Amino acid sequence: MSSSPQAIEALELVSNLQARFISGLENVASVHGDSSAFKKTEWLRDEGRHGGGNRFTAATGCIFNQGSVNVSQIHYDDEPDKKLGSATALSTIIHPLNPHAPSVHIHISWTEMKDGNGYWRIMGDLNPSISHSQFKAAFQSAMQKAAPEQYEEASAQGDRYFFIPALNRHRGVTHFYLESYRTKDRVADQNLARNFGESVIDTYVEILNQALTDNPEVDPDDIKAQLAYHTLYFFQVLTLDRGTTSGLLVHDQNDLGIMGSLPALVDRGLLRSWQSEVMSPQDQLVQKLSDALPNQIPSPVTDKVKKGLASTVRKHYELHPEALNSQAQGFMIPPTVNNHS
Repeated sequence: MSSSPQAIEALELVSNLQARFISGLENVASVHGDSSAFKKTEWLRDEGRHGGGNRFTAATGCIFNQGSVNVSQIHYDDEPDKKLGSATALSTIIHPLNPHAPSVHIHISWTEMKDGNGYWRIMGDLNPSISHSQFKAAFQSAMQKAAPEQYEEASAQGDRYFFIPALNRHRGVTHFYLESYRTKDRVADQNLARNFGESVIDTYVEILNQALTDNPEVDPDDIKAQLAYHTLYFFQVLTLDRGTTSGLLVHDQNDLGIMGSLPALVDRGLLRSWQSEVMSPQDQLVQKLSDALPNQIPSPVTDKVKKGLASTVRKHYELHPEALNSQAQGFMIPPTVNNHS
C-alpha cells in the first residue's frame, strides 16, 4: 500500500465501490436464478514491491457474458527518482448474457505524483446491444445528478473519447469522462468520485434487474445484434482506448485484468471487414487482432486468447510508437479515418 494519505483514502474509496457493485450484481443474479458468486483473483506488481490489485470475475453462462470488477494500487515509494507516486483505480465492465441488458463501463481513479499533485479520472458509459430509451435516460440522469456542475463538460469529453471515426459511430449511448480533474477542495473531489460511483453502480444494478425481468426470452436476431455490438466494443477497446493500451505497454503482469473488459464472443469476420476503414498502421493492428482470434463463428475470447491479444497490442506499438497518436482523447478526435470514409 502507498504511504500517501490521499492514496490510502482513494484505495478505501474504490474498494468500497467494488464491494458495493459486486453485492448488487450478485443480488440481481440470485433473483434471476444464478447463485454463483464472483471469483476473486489477486495479482502483484513486481512481486508486491510496487503494489498490485484484485479482480472479481463473474461466472459466465447464466446471467453474465463477461464481468470483471477490478481494484488496483500501484506505488513507487521506494523509487525516489520516479515522478509517479501512486495510481489507485476501480475499473469495471459488465457484459450481461441477455442482449436486452446493456453493458456498462465504470472507471474511477486517483493518480498522484511524488510532489503531491494529483488528479481524478472519472468515467461511466452505458453500452446496449439493443437500445432501450428508458435505460439510457435512467443512466444519464444518474450521472447528471451525481455531478451536476461537471456533467456538461464530462458528457462532451465522453462523446469525443468514445467516438469511433472509422465506423462513424460511438461506443455506447451516454458517456461521462472527466480527465485530470482536481479542484482546491480535496474533500469535495473525493465526494464527487464517491457519489458518482455509488450513483451509477446503484442505477446500473436497477437497470440490469429490470432488463432481465422485462426480457426473459431472446430470439436469434437479438443474439446477432449482441455479437455485432460486442465486436464493435472489442474494436474500440483494442484500437482506440488509451487506458487499455497504456496499461498493456507499462507491464505484462496483469494482462487478464486489463483485458477483462472484452466480451466473451466476437465476430472475427466483421472485425476483419473494418481493416480497410482504418488508416495505416492501425489497419495492420486490426489484421493482427483478427489473426489472434480463433477461426470460429463466433470467435471465443478465452484467457489464452486475451494473453495473445495483449502481446499483439504491445508488439504493434513497439513497431509503430507513432500510432499512439491515434488513441482516443477527450479533448480531440483521433485522426484515424481514411479519406474515403
